[in-house]
Amino acid sequence: MHQIFDESNLKVLENQLLYESMMNKKYNQYANLCEDIQLKNLCHKAAKIHKKNFKMLLDYLNSYK
Repeated sequence: MHQIFDESNLKVLENQLLYESMMNKKYNQYANLCEDIQLKNLCHKAAKIHKKNFKMLLDYLNSYK
């Protein structure tokens, strides 16, 4: 079977997936701690961006199955 990604590229993608997941969780936690509505909304927006990035990376990887 031909491998699309070498081991180092897979590690980079894995690290990026972990990063996006962690940042999504952190921004959601920050949003829950915020009392200021504008800051809360900004944190929710950042969380959504990281969730979207995670999904795009995962979809990209899954497209090679």
